[in-house]
Amino acid sequence: MKYKLSCSIFLIILLSSCKNNDQKRLVENEKDAQKKEVIFSNISKGWVFYDTPINTTSEASMATWNELRLFLAELAIKPKKTIGAFQQKSTAISKKAMALNDNTPFQYNKPQIKSRISTLITKVRLLDLYIHLDNIPDKKVVHMIAEINNELSSLQRQMDKITEKSKIPIEEGESELMKMMDASRAIPNTPNQNILTDPNTPRIE
Repeated sequence: MKYKLSCSIFLIILLSSCKNNDQKRLVENEKDAQKKEVIFSNISKGWVFYDTPINTTSEASMATWNELRLFLAELAIKPKKTIGAFQQKSTAISKKAMALNDNTPFQYNKPQIKSRISTLITKVRLLDLYIHLDNIPDKKVVHMIAEINNELSSLQRQMDKITEKSKIPIEEGESELMKMMDASRAIPNTPNQNILTDPNTPRIE
């Protein structure tokens, strides 16, 4: 009788413990789902890119710079429904950003443009890194989107400066002056044995 009573008490305690564990698990799952929902909502609200040209130069460049056009087109399509869709989109954006560095048009193949593209790529890859973490830092993701927009604007403004500068006519004699200032065309500073000297100058034997 005592044995049966002990077994009954043990079973009651075991069932009660399992029930409590199930309740705790349900509460934790609910909290986790709510947290993910908040993260998704914050990222969805902050996922706003400057996907249109900000000046006539970048707008005109879209016709010839295919990689820039594809990059902006990728930014324009906003993911929906799941965080996985945002993760896939960030990876696609990263690939399109890296292509900018490989196929830069000749007129923009300059250090000031290359440096801006490099910075833009770094920001895009950071976005891709943050959004693929197990515990997604939604505030960092939103902040990085703002940083990408800033770098993209900086790139387009620099493109405009280069284009406007190329329109300024070169004044007469300026091209010759630029050639003279070109260090690659400078005459090497080496002793010249053929320099004429005064024949009356005493020579050291």
